[in-house]
Amino acid sequence: MASPDKPVALIIGASRGIGRQIAIDLAKNNYTVIIAAKSTSPPPTTTNPQNFPPDPNSPASTITTVAQEINLRTPNTAFPIPVDVRFPAQIDDLVAQTLRLTGGRLDVVVYNSGAIWWSSVANTPVKRFRLMQQVNPEGLYATVAAVLPVFARNGNRGRIVVVSPPVYSRFFRGKTGYAIGKVGMSVLTRGLAMDFVREGKTEMAITSIWPATAVQSAATEMNPAGDDESRSKADLRKPTIFSDAILGILNTPPHIVNGMLALDEDFLRDHCGVTDFSKYSVVPGTNPRRMMPKKLPVLEVEEQDDEGVRMDSAKSRGTTSKL
Repeated sequence: MASPDKPVALIIGASRGIGRQIAIDLAKNNYTVIIAAKSTSPPPTTTNPQNFPPDPNSPASTITTVAQEINLRTPNTAFPIPVDVRFPAQIDDLVAQTLRLTGGRLDVVVYNSGAIWWSSVANTPVKRFRLMQQVNPEGLYATVAAVLPVFARNGNRGRIVVVSPPVYSRFFRGKTGYAIGKVGMSVLTRGLAMDFVREGKTEMAITSIWPATAVQSAATEMNPAGDDESRSKADLRKPTIFSDAILGILNTPPHIVNGMLALDEDFLRDHCGVTDFSKYSVVPGTNPRRMMPKKLPVLEVEEQDDEGVRMDSAKSRGTTSKL
């Protein structure tokens, strides 16, 4: 059973890479962490530093090893629960298991699960496209549907952090099938944030975050940015920049970050006062190349508040909310 005095964070997609780092750093900052993903393994039989923890960006890193790694530092802090986000019933069960472990407490949800296929439309099979939609926007939507009633029962308090990008057209090029789902996740962030404002839920917020430069992770290990390993690593930052930005988001008042499509570096600079990012470089002394635009398009229009004839399909069909 988790401590009732500590905030609870559910991190979905936390078996390796960025998700692992998020779990570790939230645990260091007094959170009980529920570590969820598909990858599991038998509990480690040794904690010999020569072979534990495993390479954090390799298949040997699982929710089991991440939980063990955290609990060695702070016992009874991390709890691994397997989940396949393609199946909403498993997400519902994940949330139910979380509540049983924490006595009904859930403060933060981080959705980091992701399926990747970067290629042209012609070279993106329908099977790959459907997998990306199941894991990326559909998995997020099912997660939101599962946790909103929990936040409502807890006094309309809670935070959701989504790993999805700002919206701009260059992102669509060369990876359209992937971009459809990832941008859809950002649309969910903006739209749900509007719901929170409309419904007066001032203690709830949903925020998207994306790296400004490439971050060392399982994905970058599989897809190095070039044949020269040292050159490609010079363009990488450590995943701690991402976890630090998420901690910054969670420590910022909800109304400021609600609906924000943030970049890790920019958020740390603008909201946390960070000016020196050198400690995040994988290769000391390098300045990783920024992969995101310096200036992003504004999504609001002049008639932003004009809803026209407001419709609500749930009300017109007599559907009652489970909230």
